Amino acid sequence: MTHTKPTAVPPPSPRNASSSTGTRGTAPRGPSPWRALSVVLIGVFMAVLDTFIVLVAAPAIQQDLAASDADVQLVLAGYQLTYAVALITGARLGDLYGRKRCFLTGMALFTLASAGCAAAPGPGALIGARLVQGLGATVMFPQVFSTIQVLLPREQRARAFGVLGAVIGTAGVAGQLLGGVLVSADLFGTSWRPVFWVNVPVGLLTLALAAAFVPETRAPEGRRLDLAGTAVLTPALFLLVVPLITGREAGWPVWAWAGLAAGALALAGFALVERRVEARGGSPLIRLGLLRERAFAVGMLLVLLAYFGINSFFLVLSVTLQDGLGLSTLTAGMSYLPFAAAFFAGSIAAGRMAHHGRRLLQAGALTLALGHAAAIAAVVHAGAALTAWTLVVPLLVIGAGTGMLVTPLLNAVLSRVRPAEIGMASGVLSTGQQVGGSVGVAAVGVIFYGTLGDAPHHDTAAYGHALTAALAFNLTLALAVSALLHWSALTPEQRAGRRHRRTA
Repeated sequence: MTHTKPTAVPPPSPRNASSSTGTRGTAPRGPSPWRALSVVLIGVFMAVLDTFIVLVAAPAIQQDLAASDADVQLVLAGYQLTYAVALITGARLGDLYGRKRCFLTGMALFTLASAGCAAAPGPGALIGARLVQGLGATVMFPQVFSTIQVLLPREQRARAFGVLGAVIGTAGVAGQLLGGVLVSADLFGTSWRPVFWVNVPVGLLTLALAAAFVPETRAPEGRRLDLAGTAVLTPALFLLVVPLITGREAGWPVWAWAGLAAGALALAGFALVERRVEARGGSPLIRLGLLRERAFAVGMLLVLLAYFGINSFFLVLSVTLQDGLGLSTLTAGMSYLPFAAAFFAGSIAAGRMAHHGRRLLQAGALTLALGHAAAIAAVVHAGAALTAWTLVVPLLVIGAGTGMLVTPLLNAVLSRVRPAEIGMASGVLSTGQQVGGSVGVAAVGVIFYGTLGDAPHHDTAAYGHALTAALAFNLTLALAVSALLHWSALTPEQRAGRRHRRTA
């Protein structure tokens, strides 16, 4: 999930004002920015939905196409791979060539690839179409962050990020529910294929709406794309992300560790390339000074920690509900409804309480920690009698805490970025979400499956014990986020308060 912020912010300044094509500091005239935002949020919903909907359809895909386990893994991971690797480049393309143009291009590619997935005659064609689908999402998704920062006045952005967070959370749960419904319905005897066909009419409608209602914007000082940086960063992220996505299931072979080491070295090489580009007066893909700015660096660390826990929580809970408790895919998806409802409410509330700044972020982190602690207590108390109903209240608390934390956090990270660097920052932020999610899944997978051992399916007590170990890790992450928020100066009101105390 994939996929906000509650902070008190100072009055708009030229540094933070929106920009339109050829005009610095003024928002583009045209259709209502909220109408435009509503349209691009459909793209967000579709991109996140397709991360989860295929998880549900995977068994039917494997049976229908006679696919191997490796084929199915590539169907699942291929989308996430291209999606994670190219986000920074996709965001920069929006800065240079226009965010509306890139959103339309990405949506068109995503829709076309969805049709290709639905019509795929075999595993190879499906894997290829999924890779292209991920590329479409990577061009489309980052433009939403930039659009919020550019089109909406500062005082409305927290509310917009609240809506964005609610959409992301809803899409994650809807993917599992809709996938279960469509596969179970077996419409016209097409088994899993409707999970992709459903994107086509929605994508075409979104293209028409975006063409009519989304104004064009780009960075006020657009320069040529940093091809050298792109050529180094893409394989660097590829080397990092592939082992994180596939390493655990493959048993962490030598090539996975070698890939991670090579990826780290490639990132160091990327830093050298970017320094040279900037020294020559060029426009680097990532201005390294951005990563040295305290607020942005701390914000990125918080995003990584938060997303370590989000994706991994979905993983262990889904496995426990289906393999441990024996629930059907559809029933397991419905078990997420308390989380989804609370996440939606927490995200919207966070957008309306932006003026509380750091206190809201910390309240979200502590609520999230409380939810994980409640889940641990409930699972331990239930033992072998664990059911989905046992987790309803903890899921409500976890969902509310996640919405209150993640929704404002994304806004806090982007709130102080210059207009010319919005696309760059959005791409880095989106990549951080994906990499954080992958690292979290890898780490929690080791804890969960290591604790589970050789326990058979439907051994409720064993799966509950493994879930407790994983939840303890997530509880630690939530407490770490709370501690980092306490000791760091992320939000403008927090920095101002500390300056005031030092001078008092």
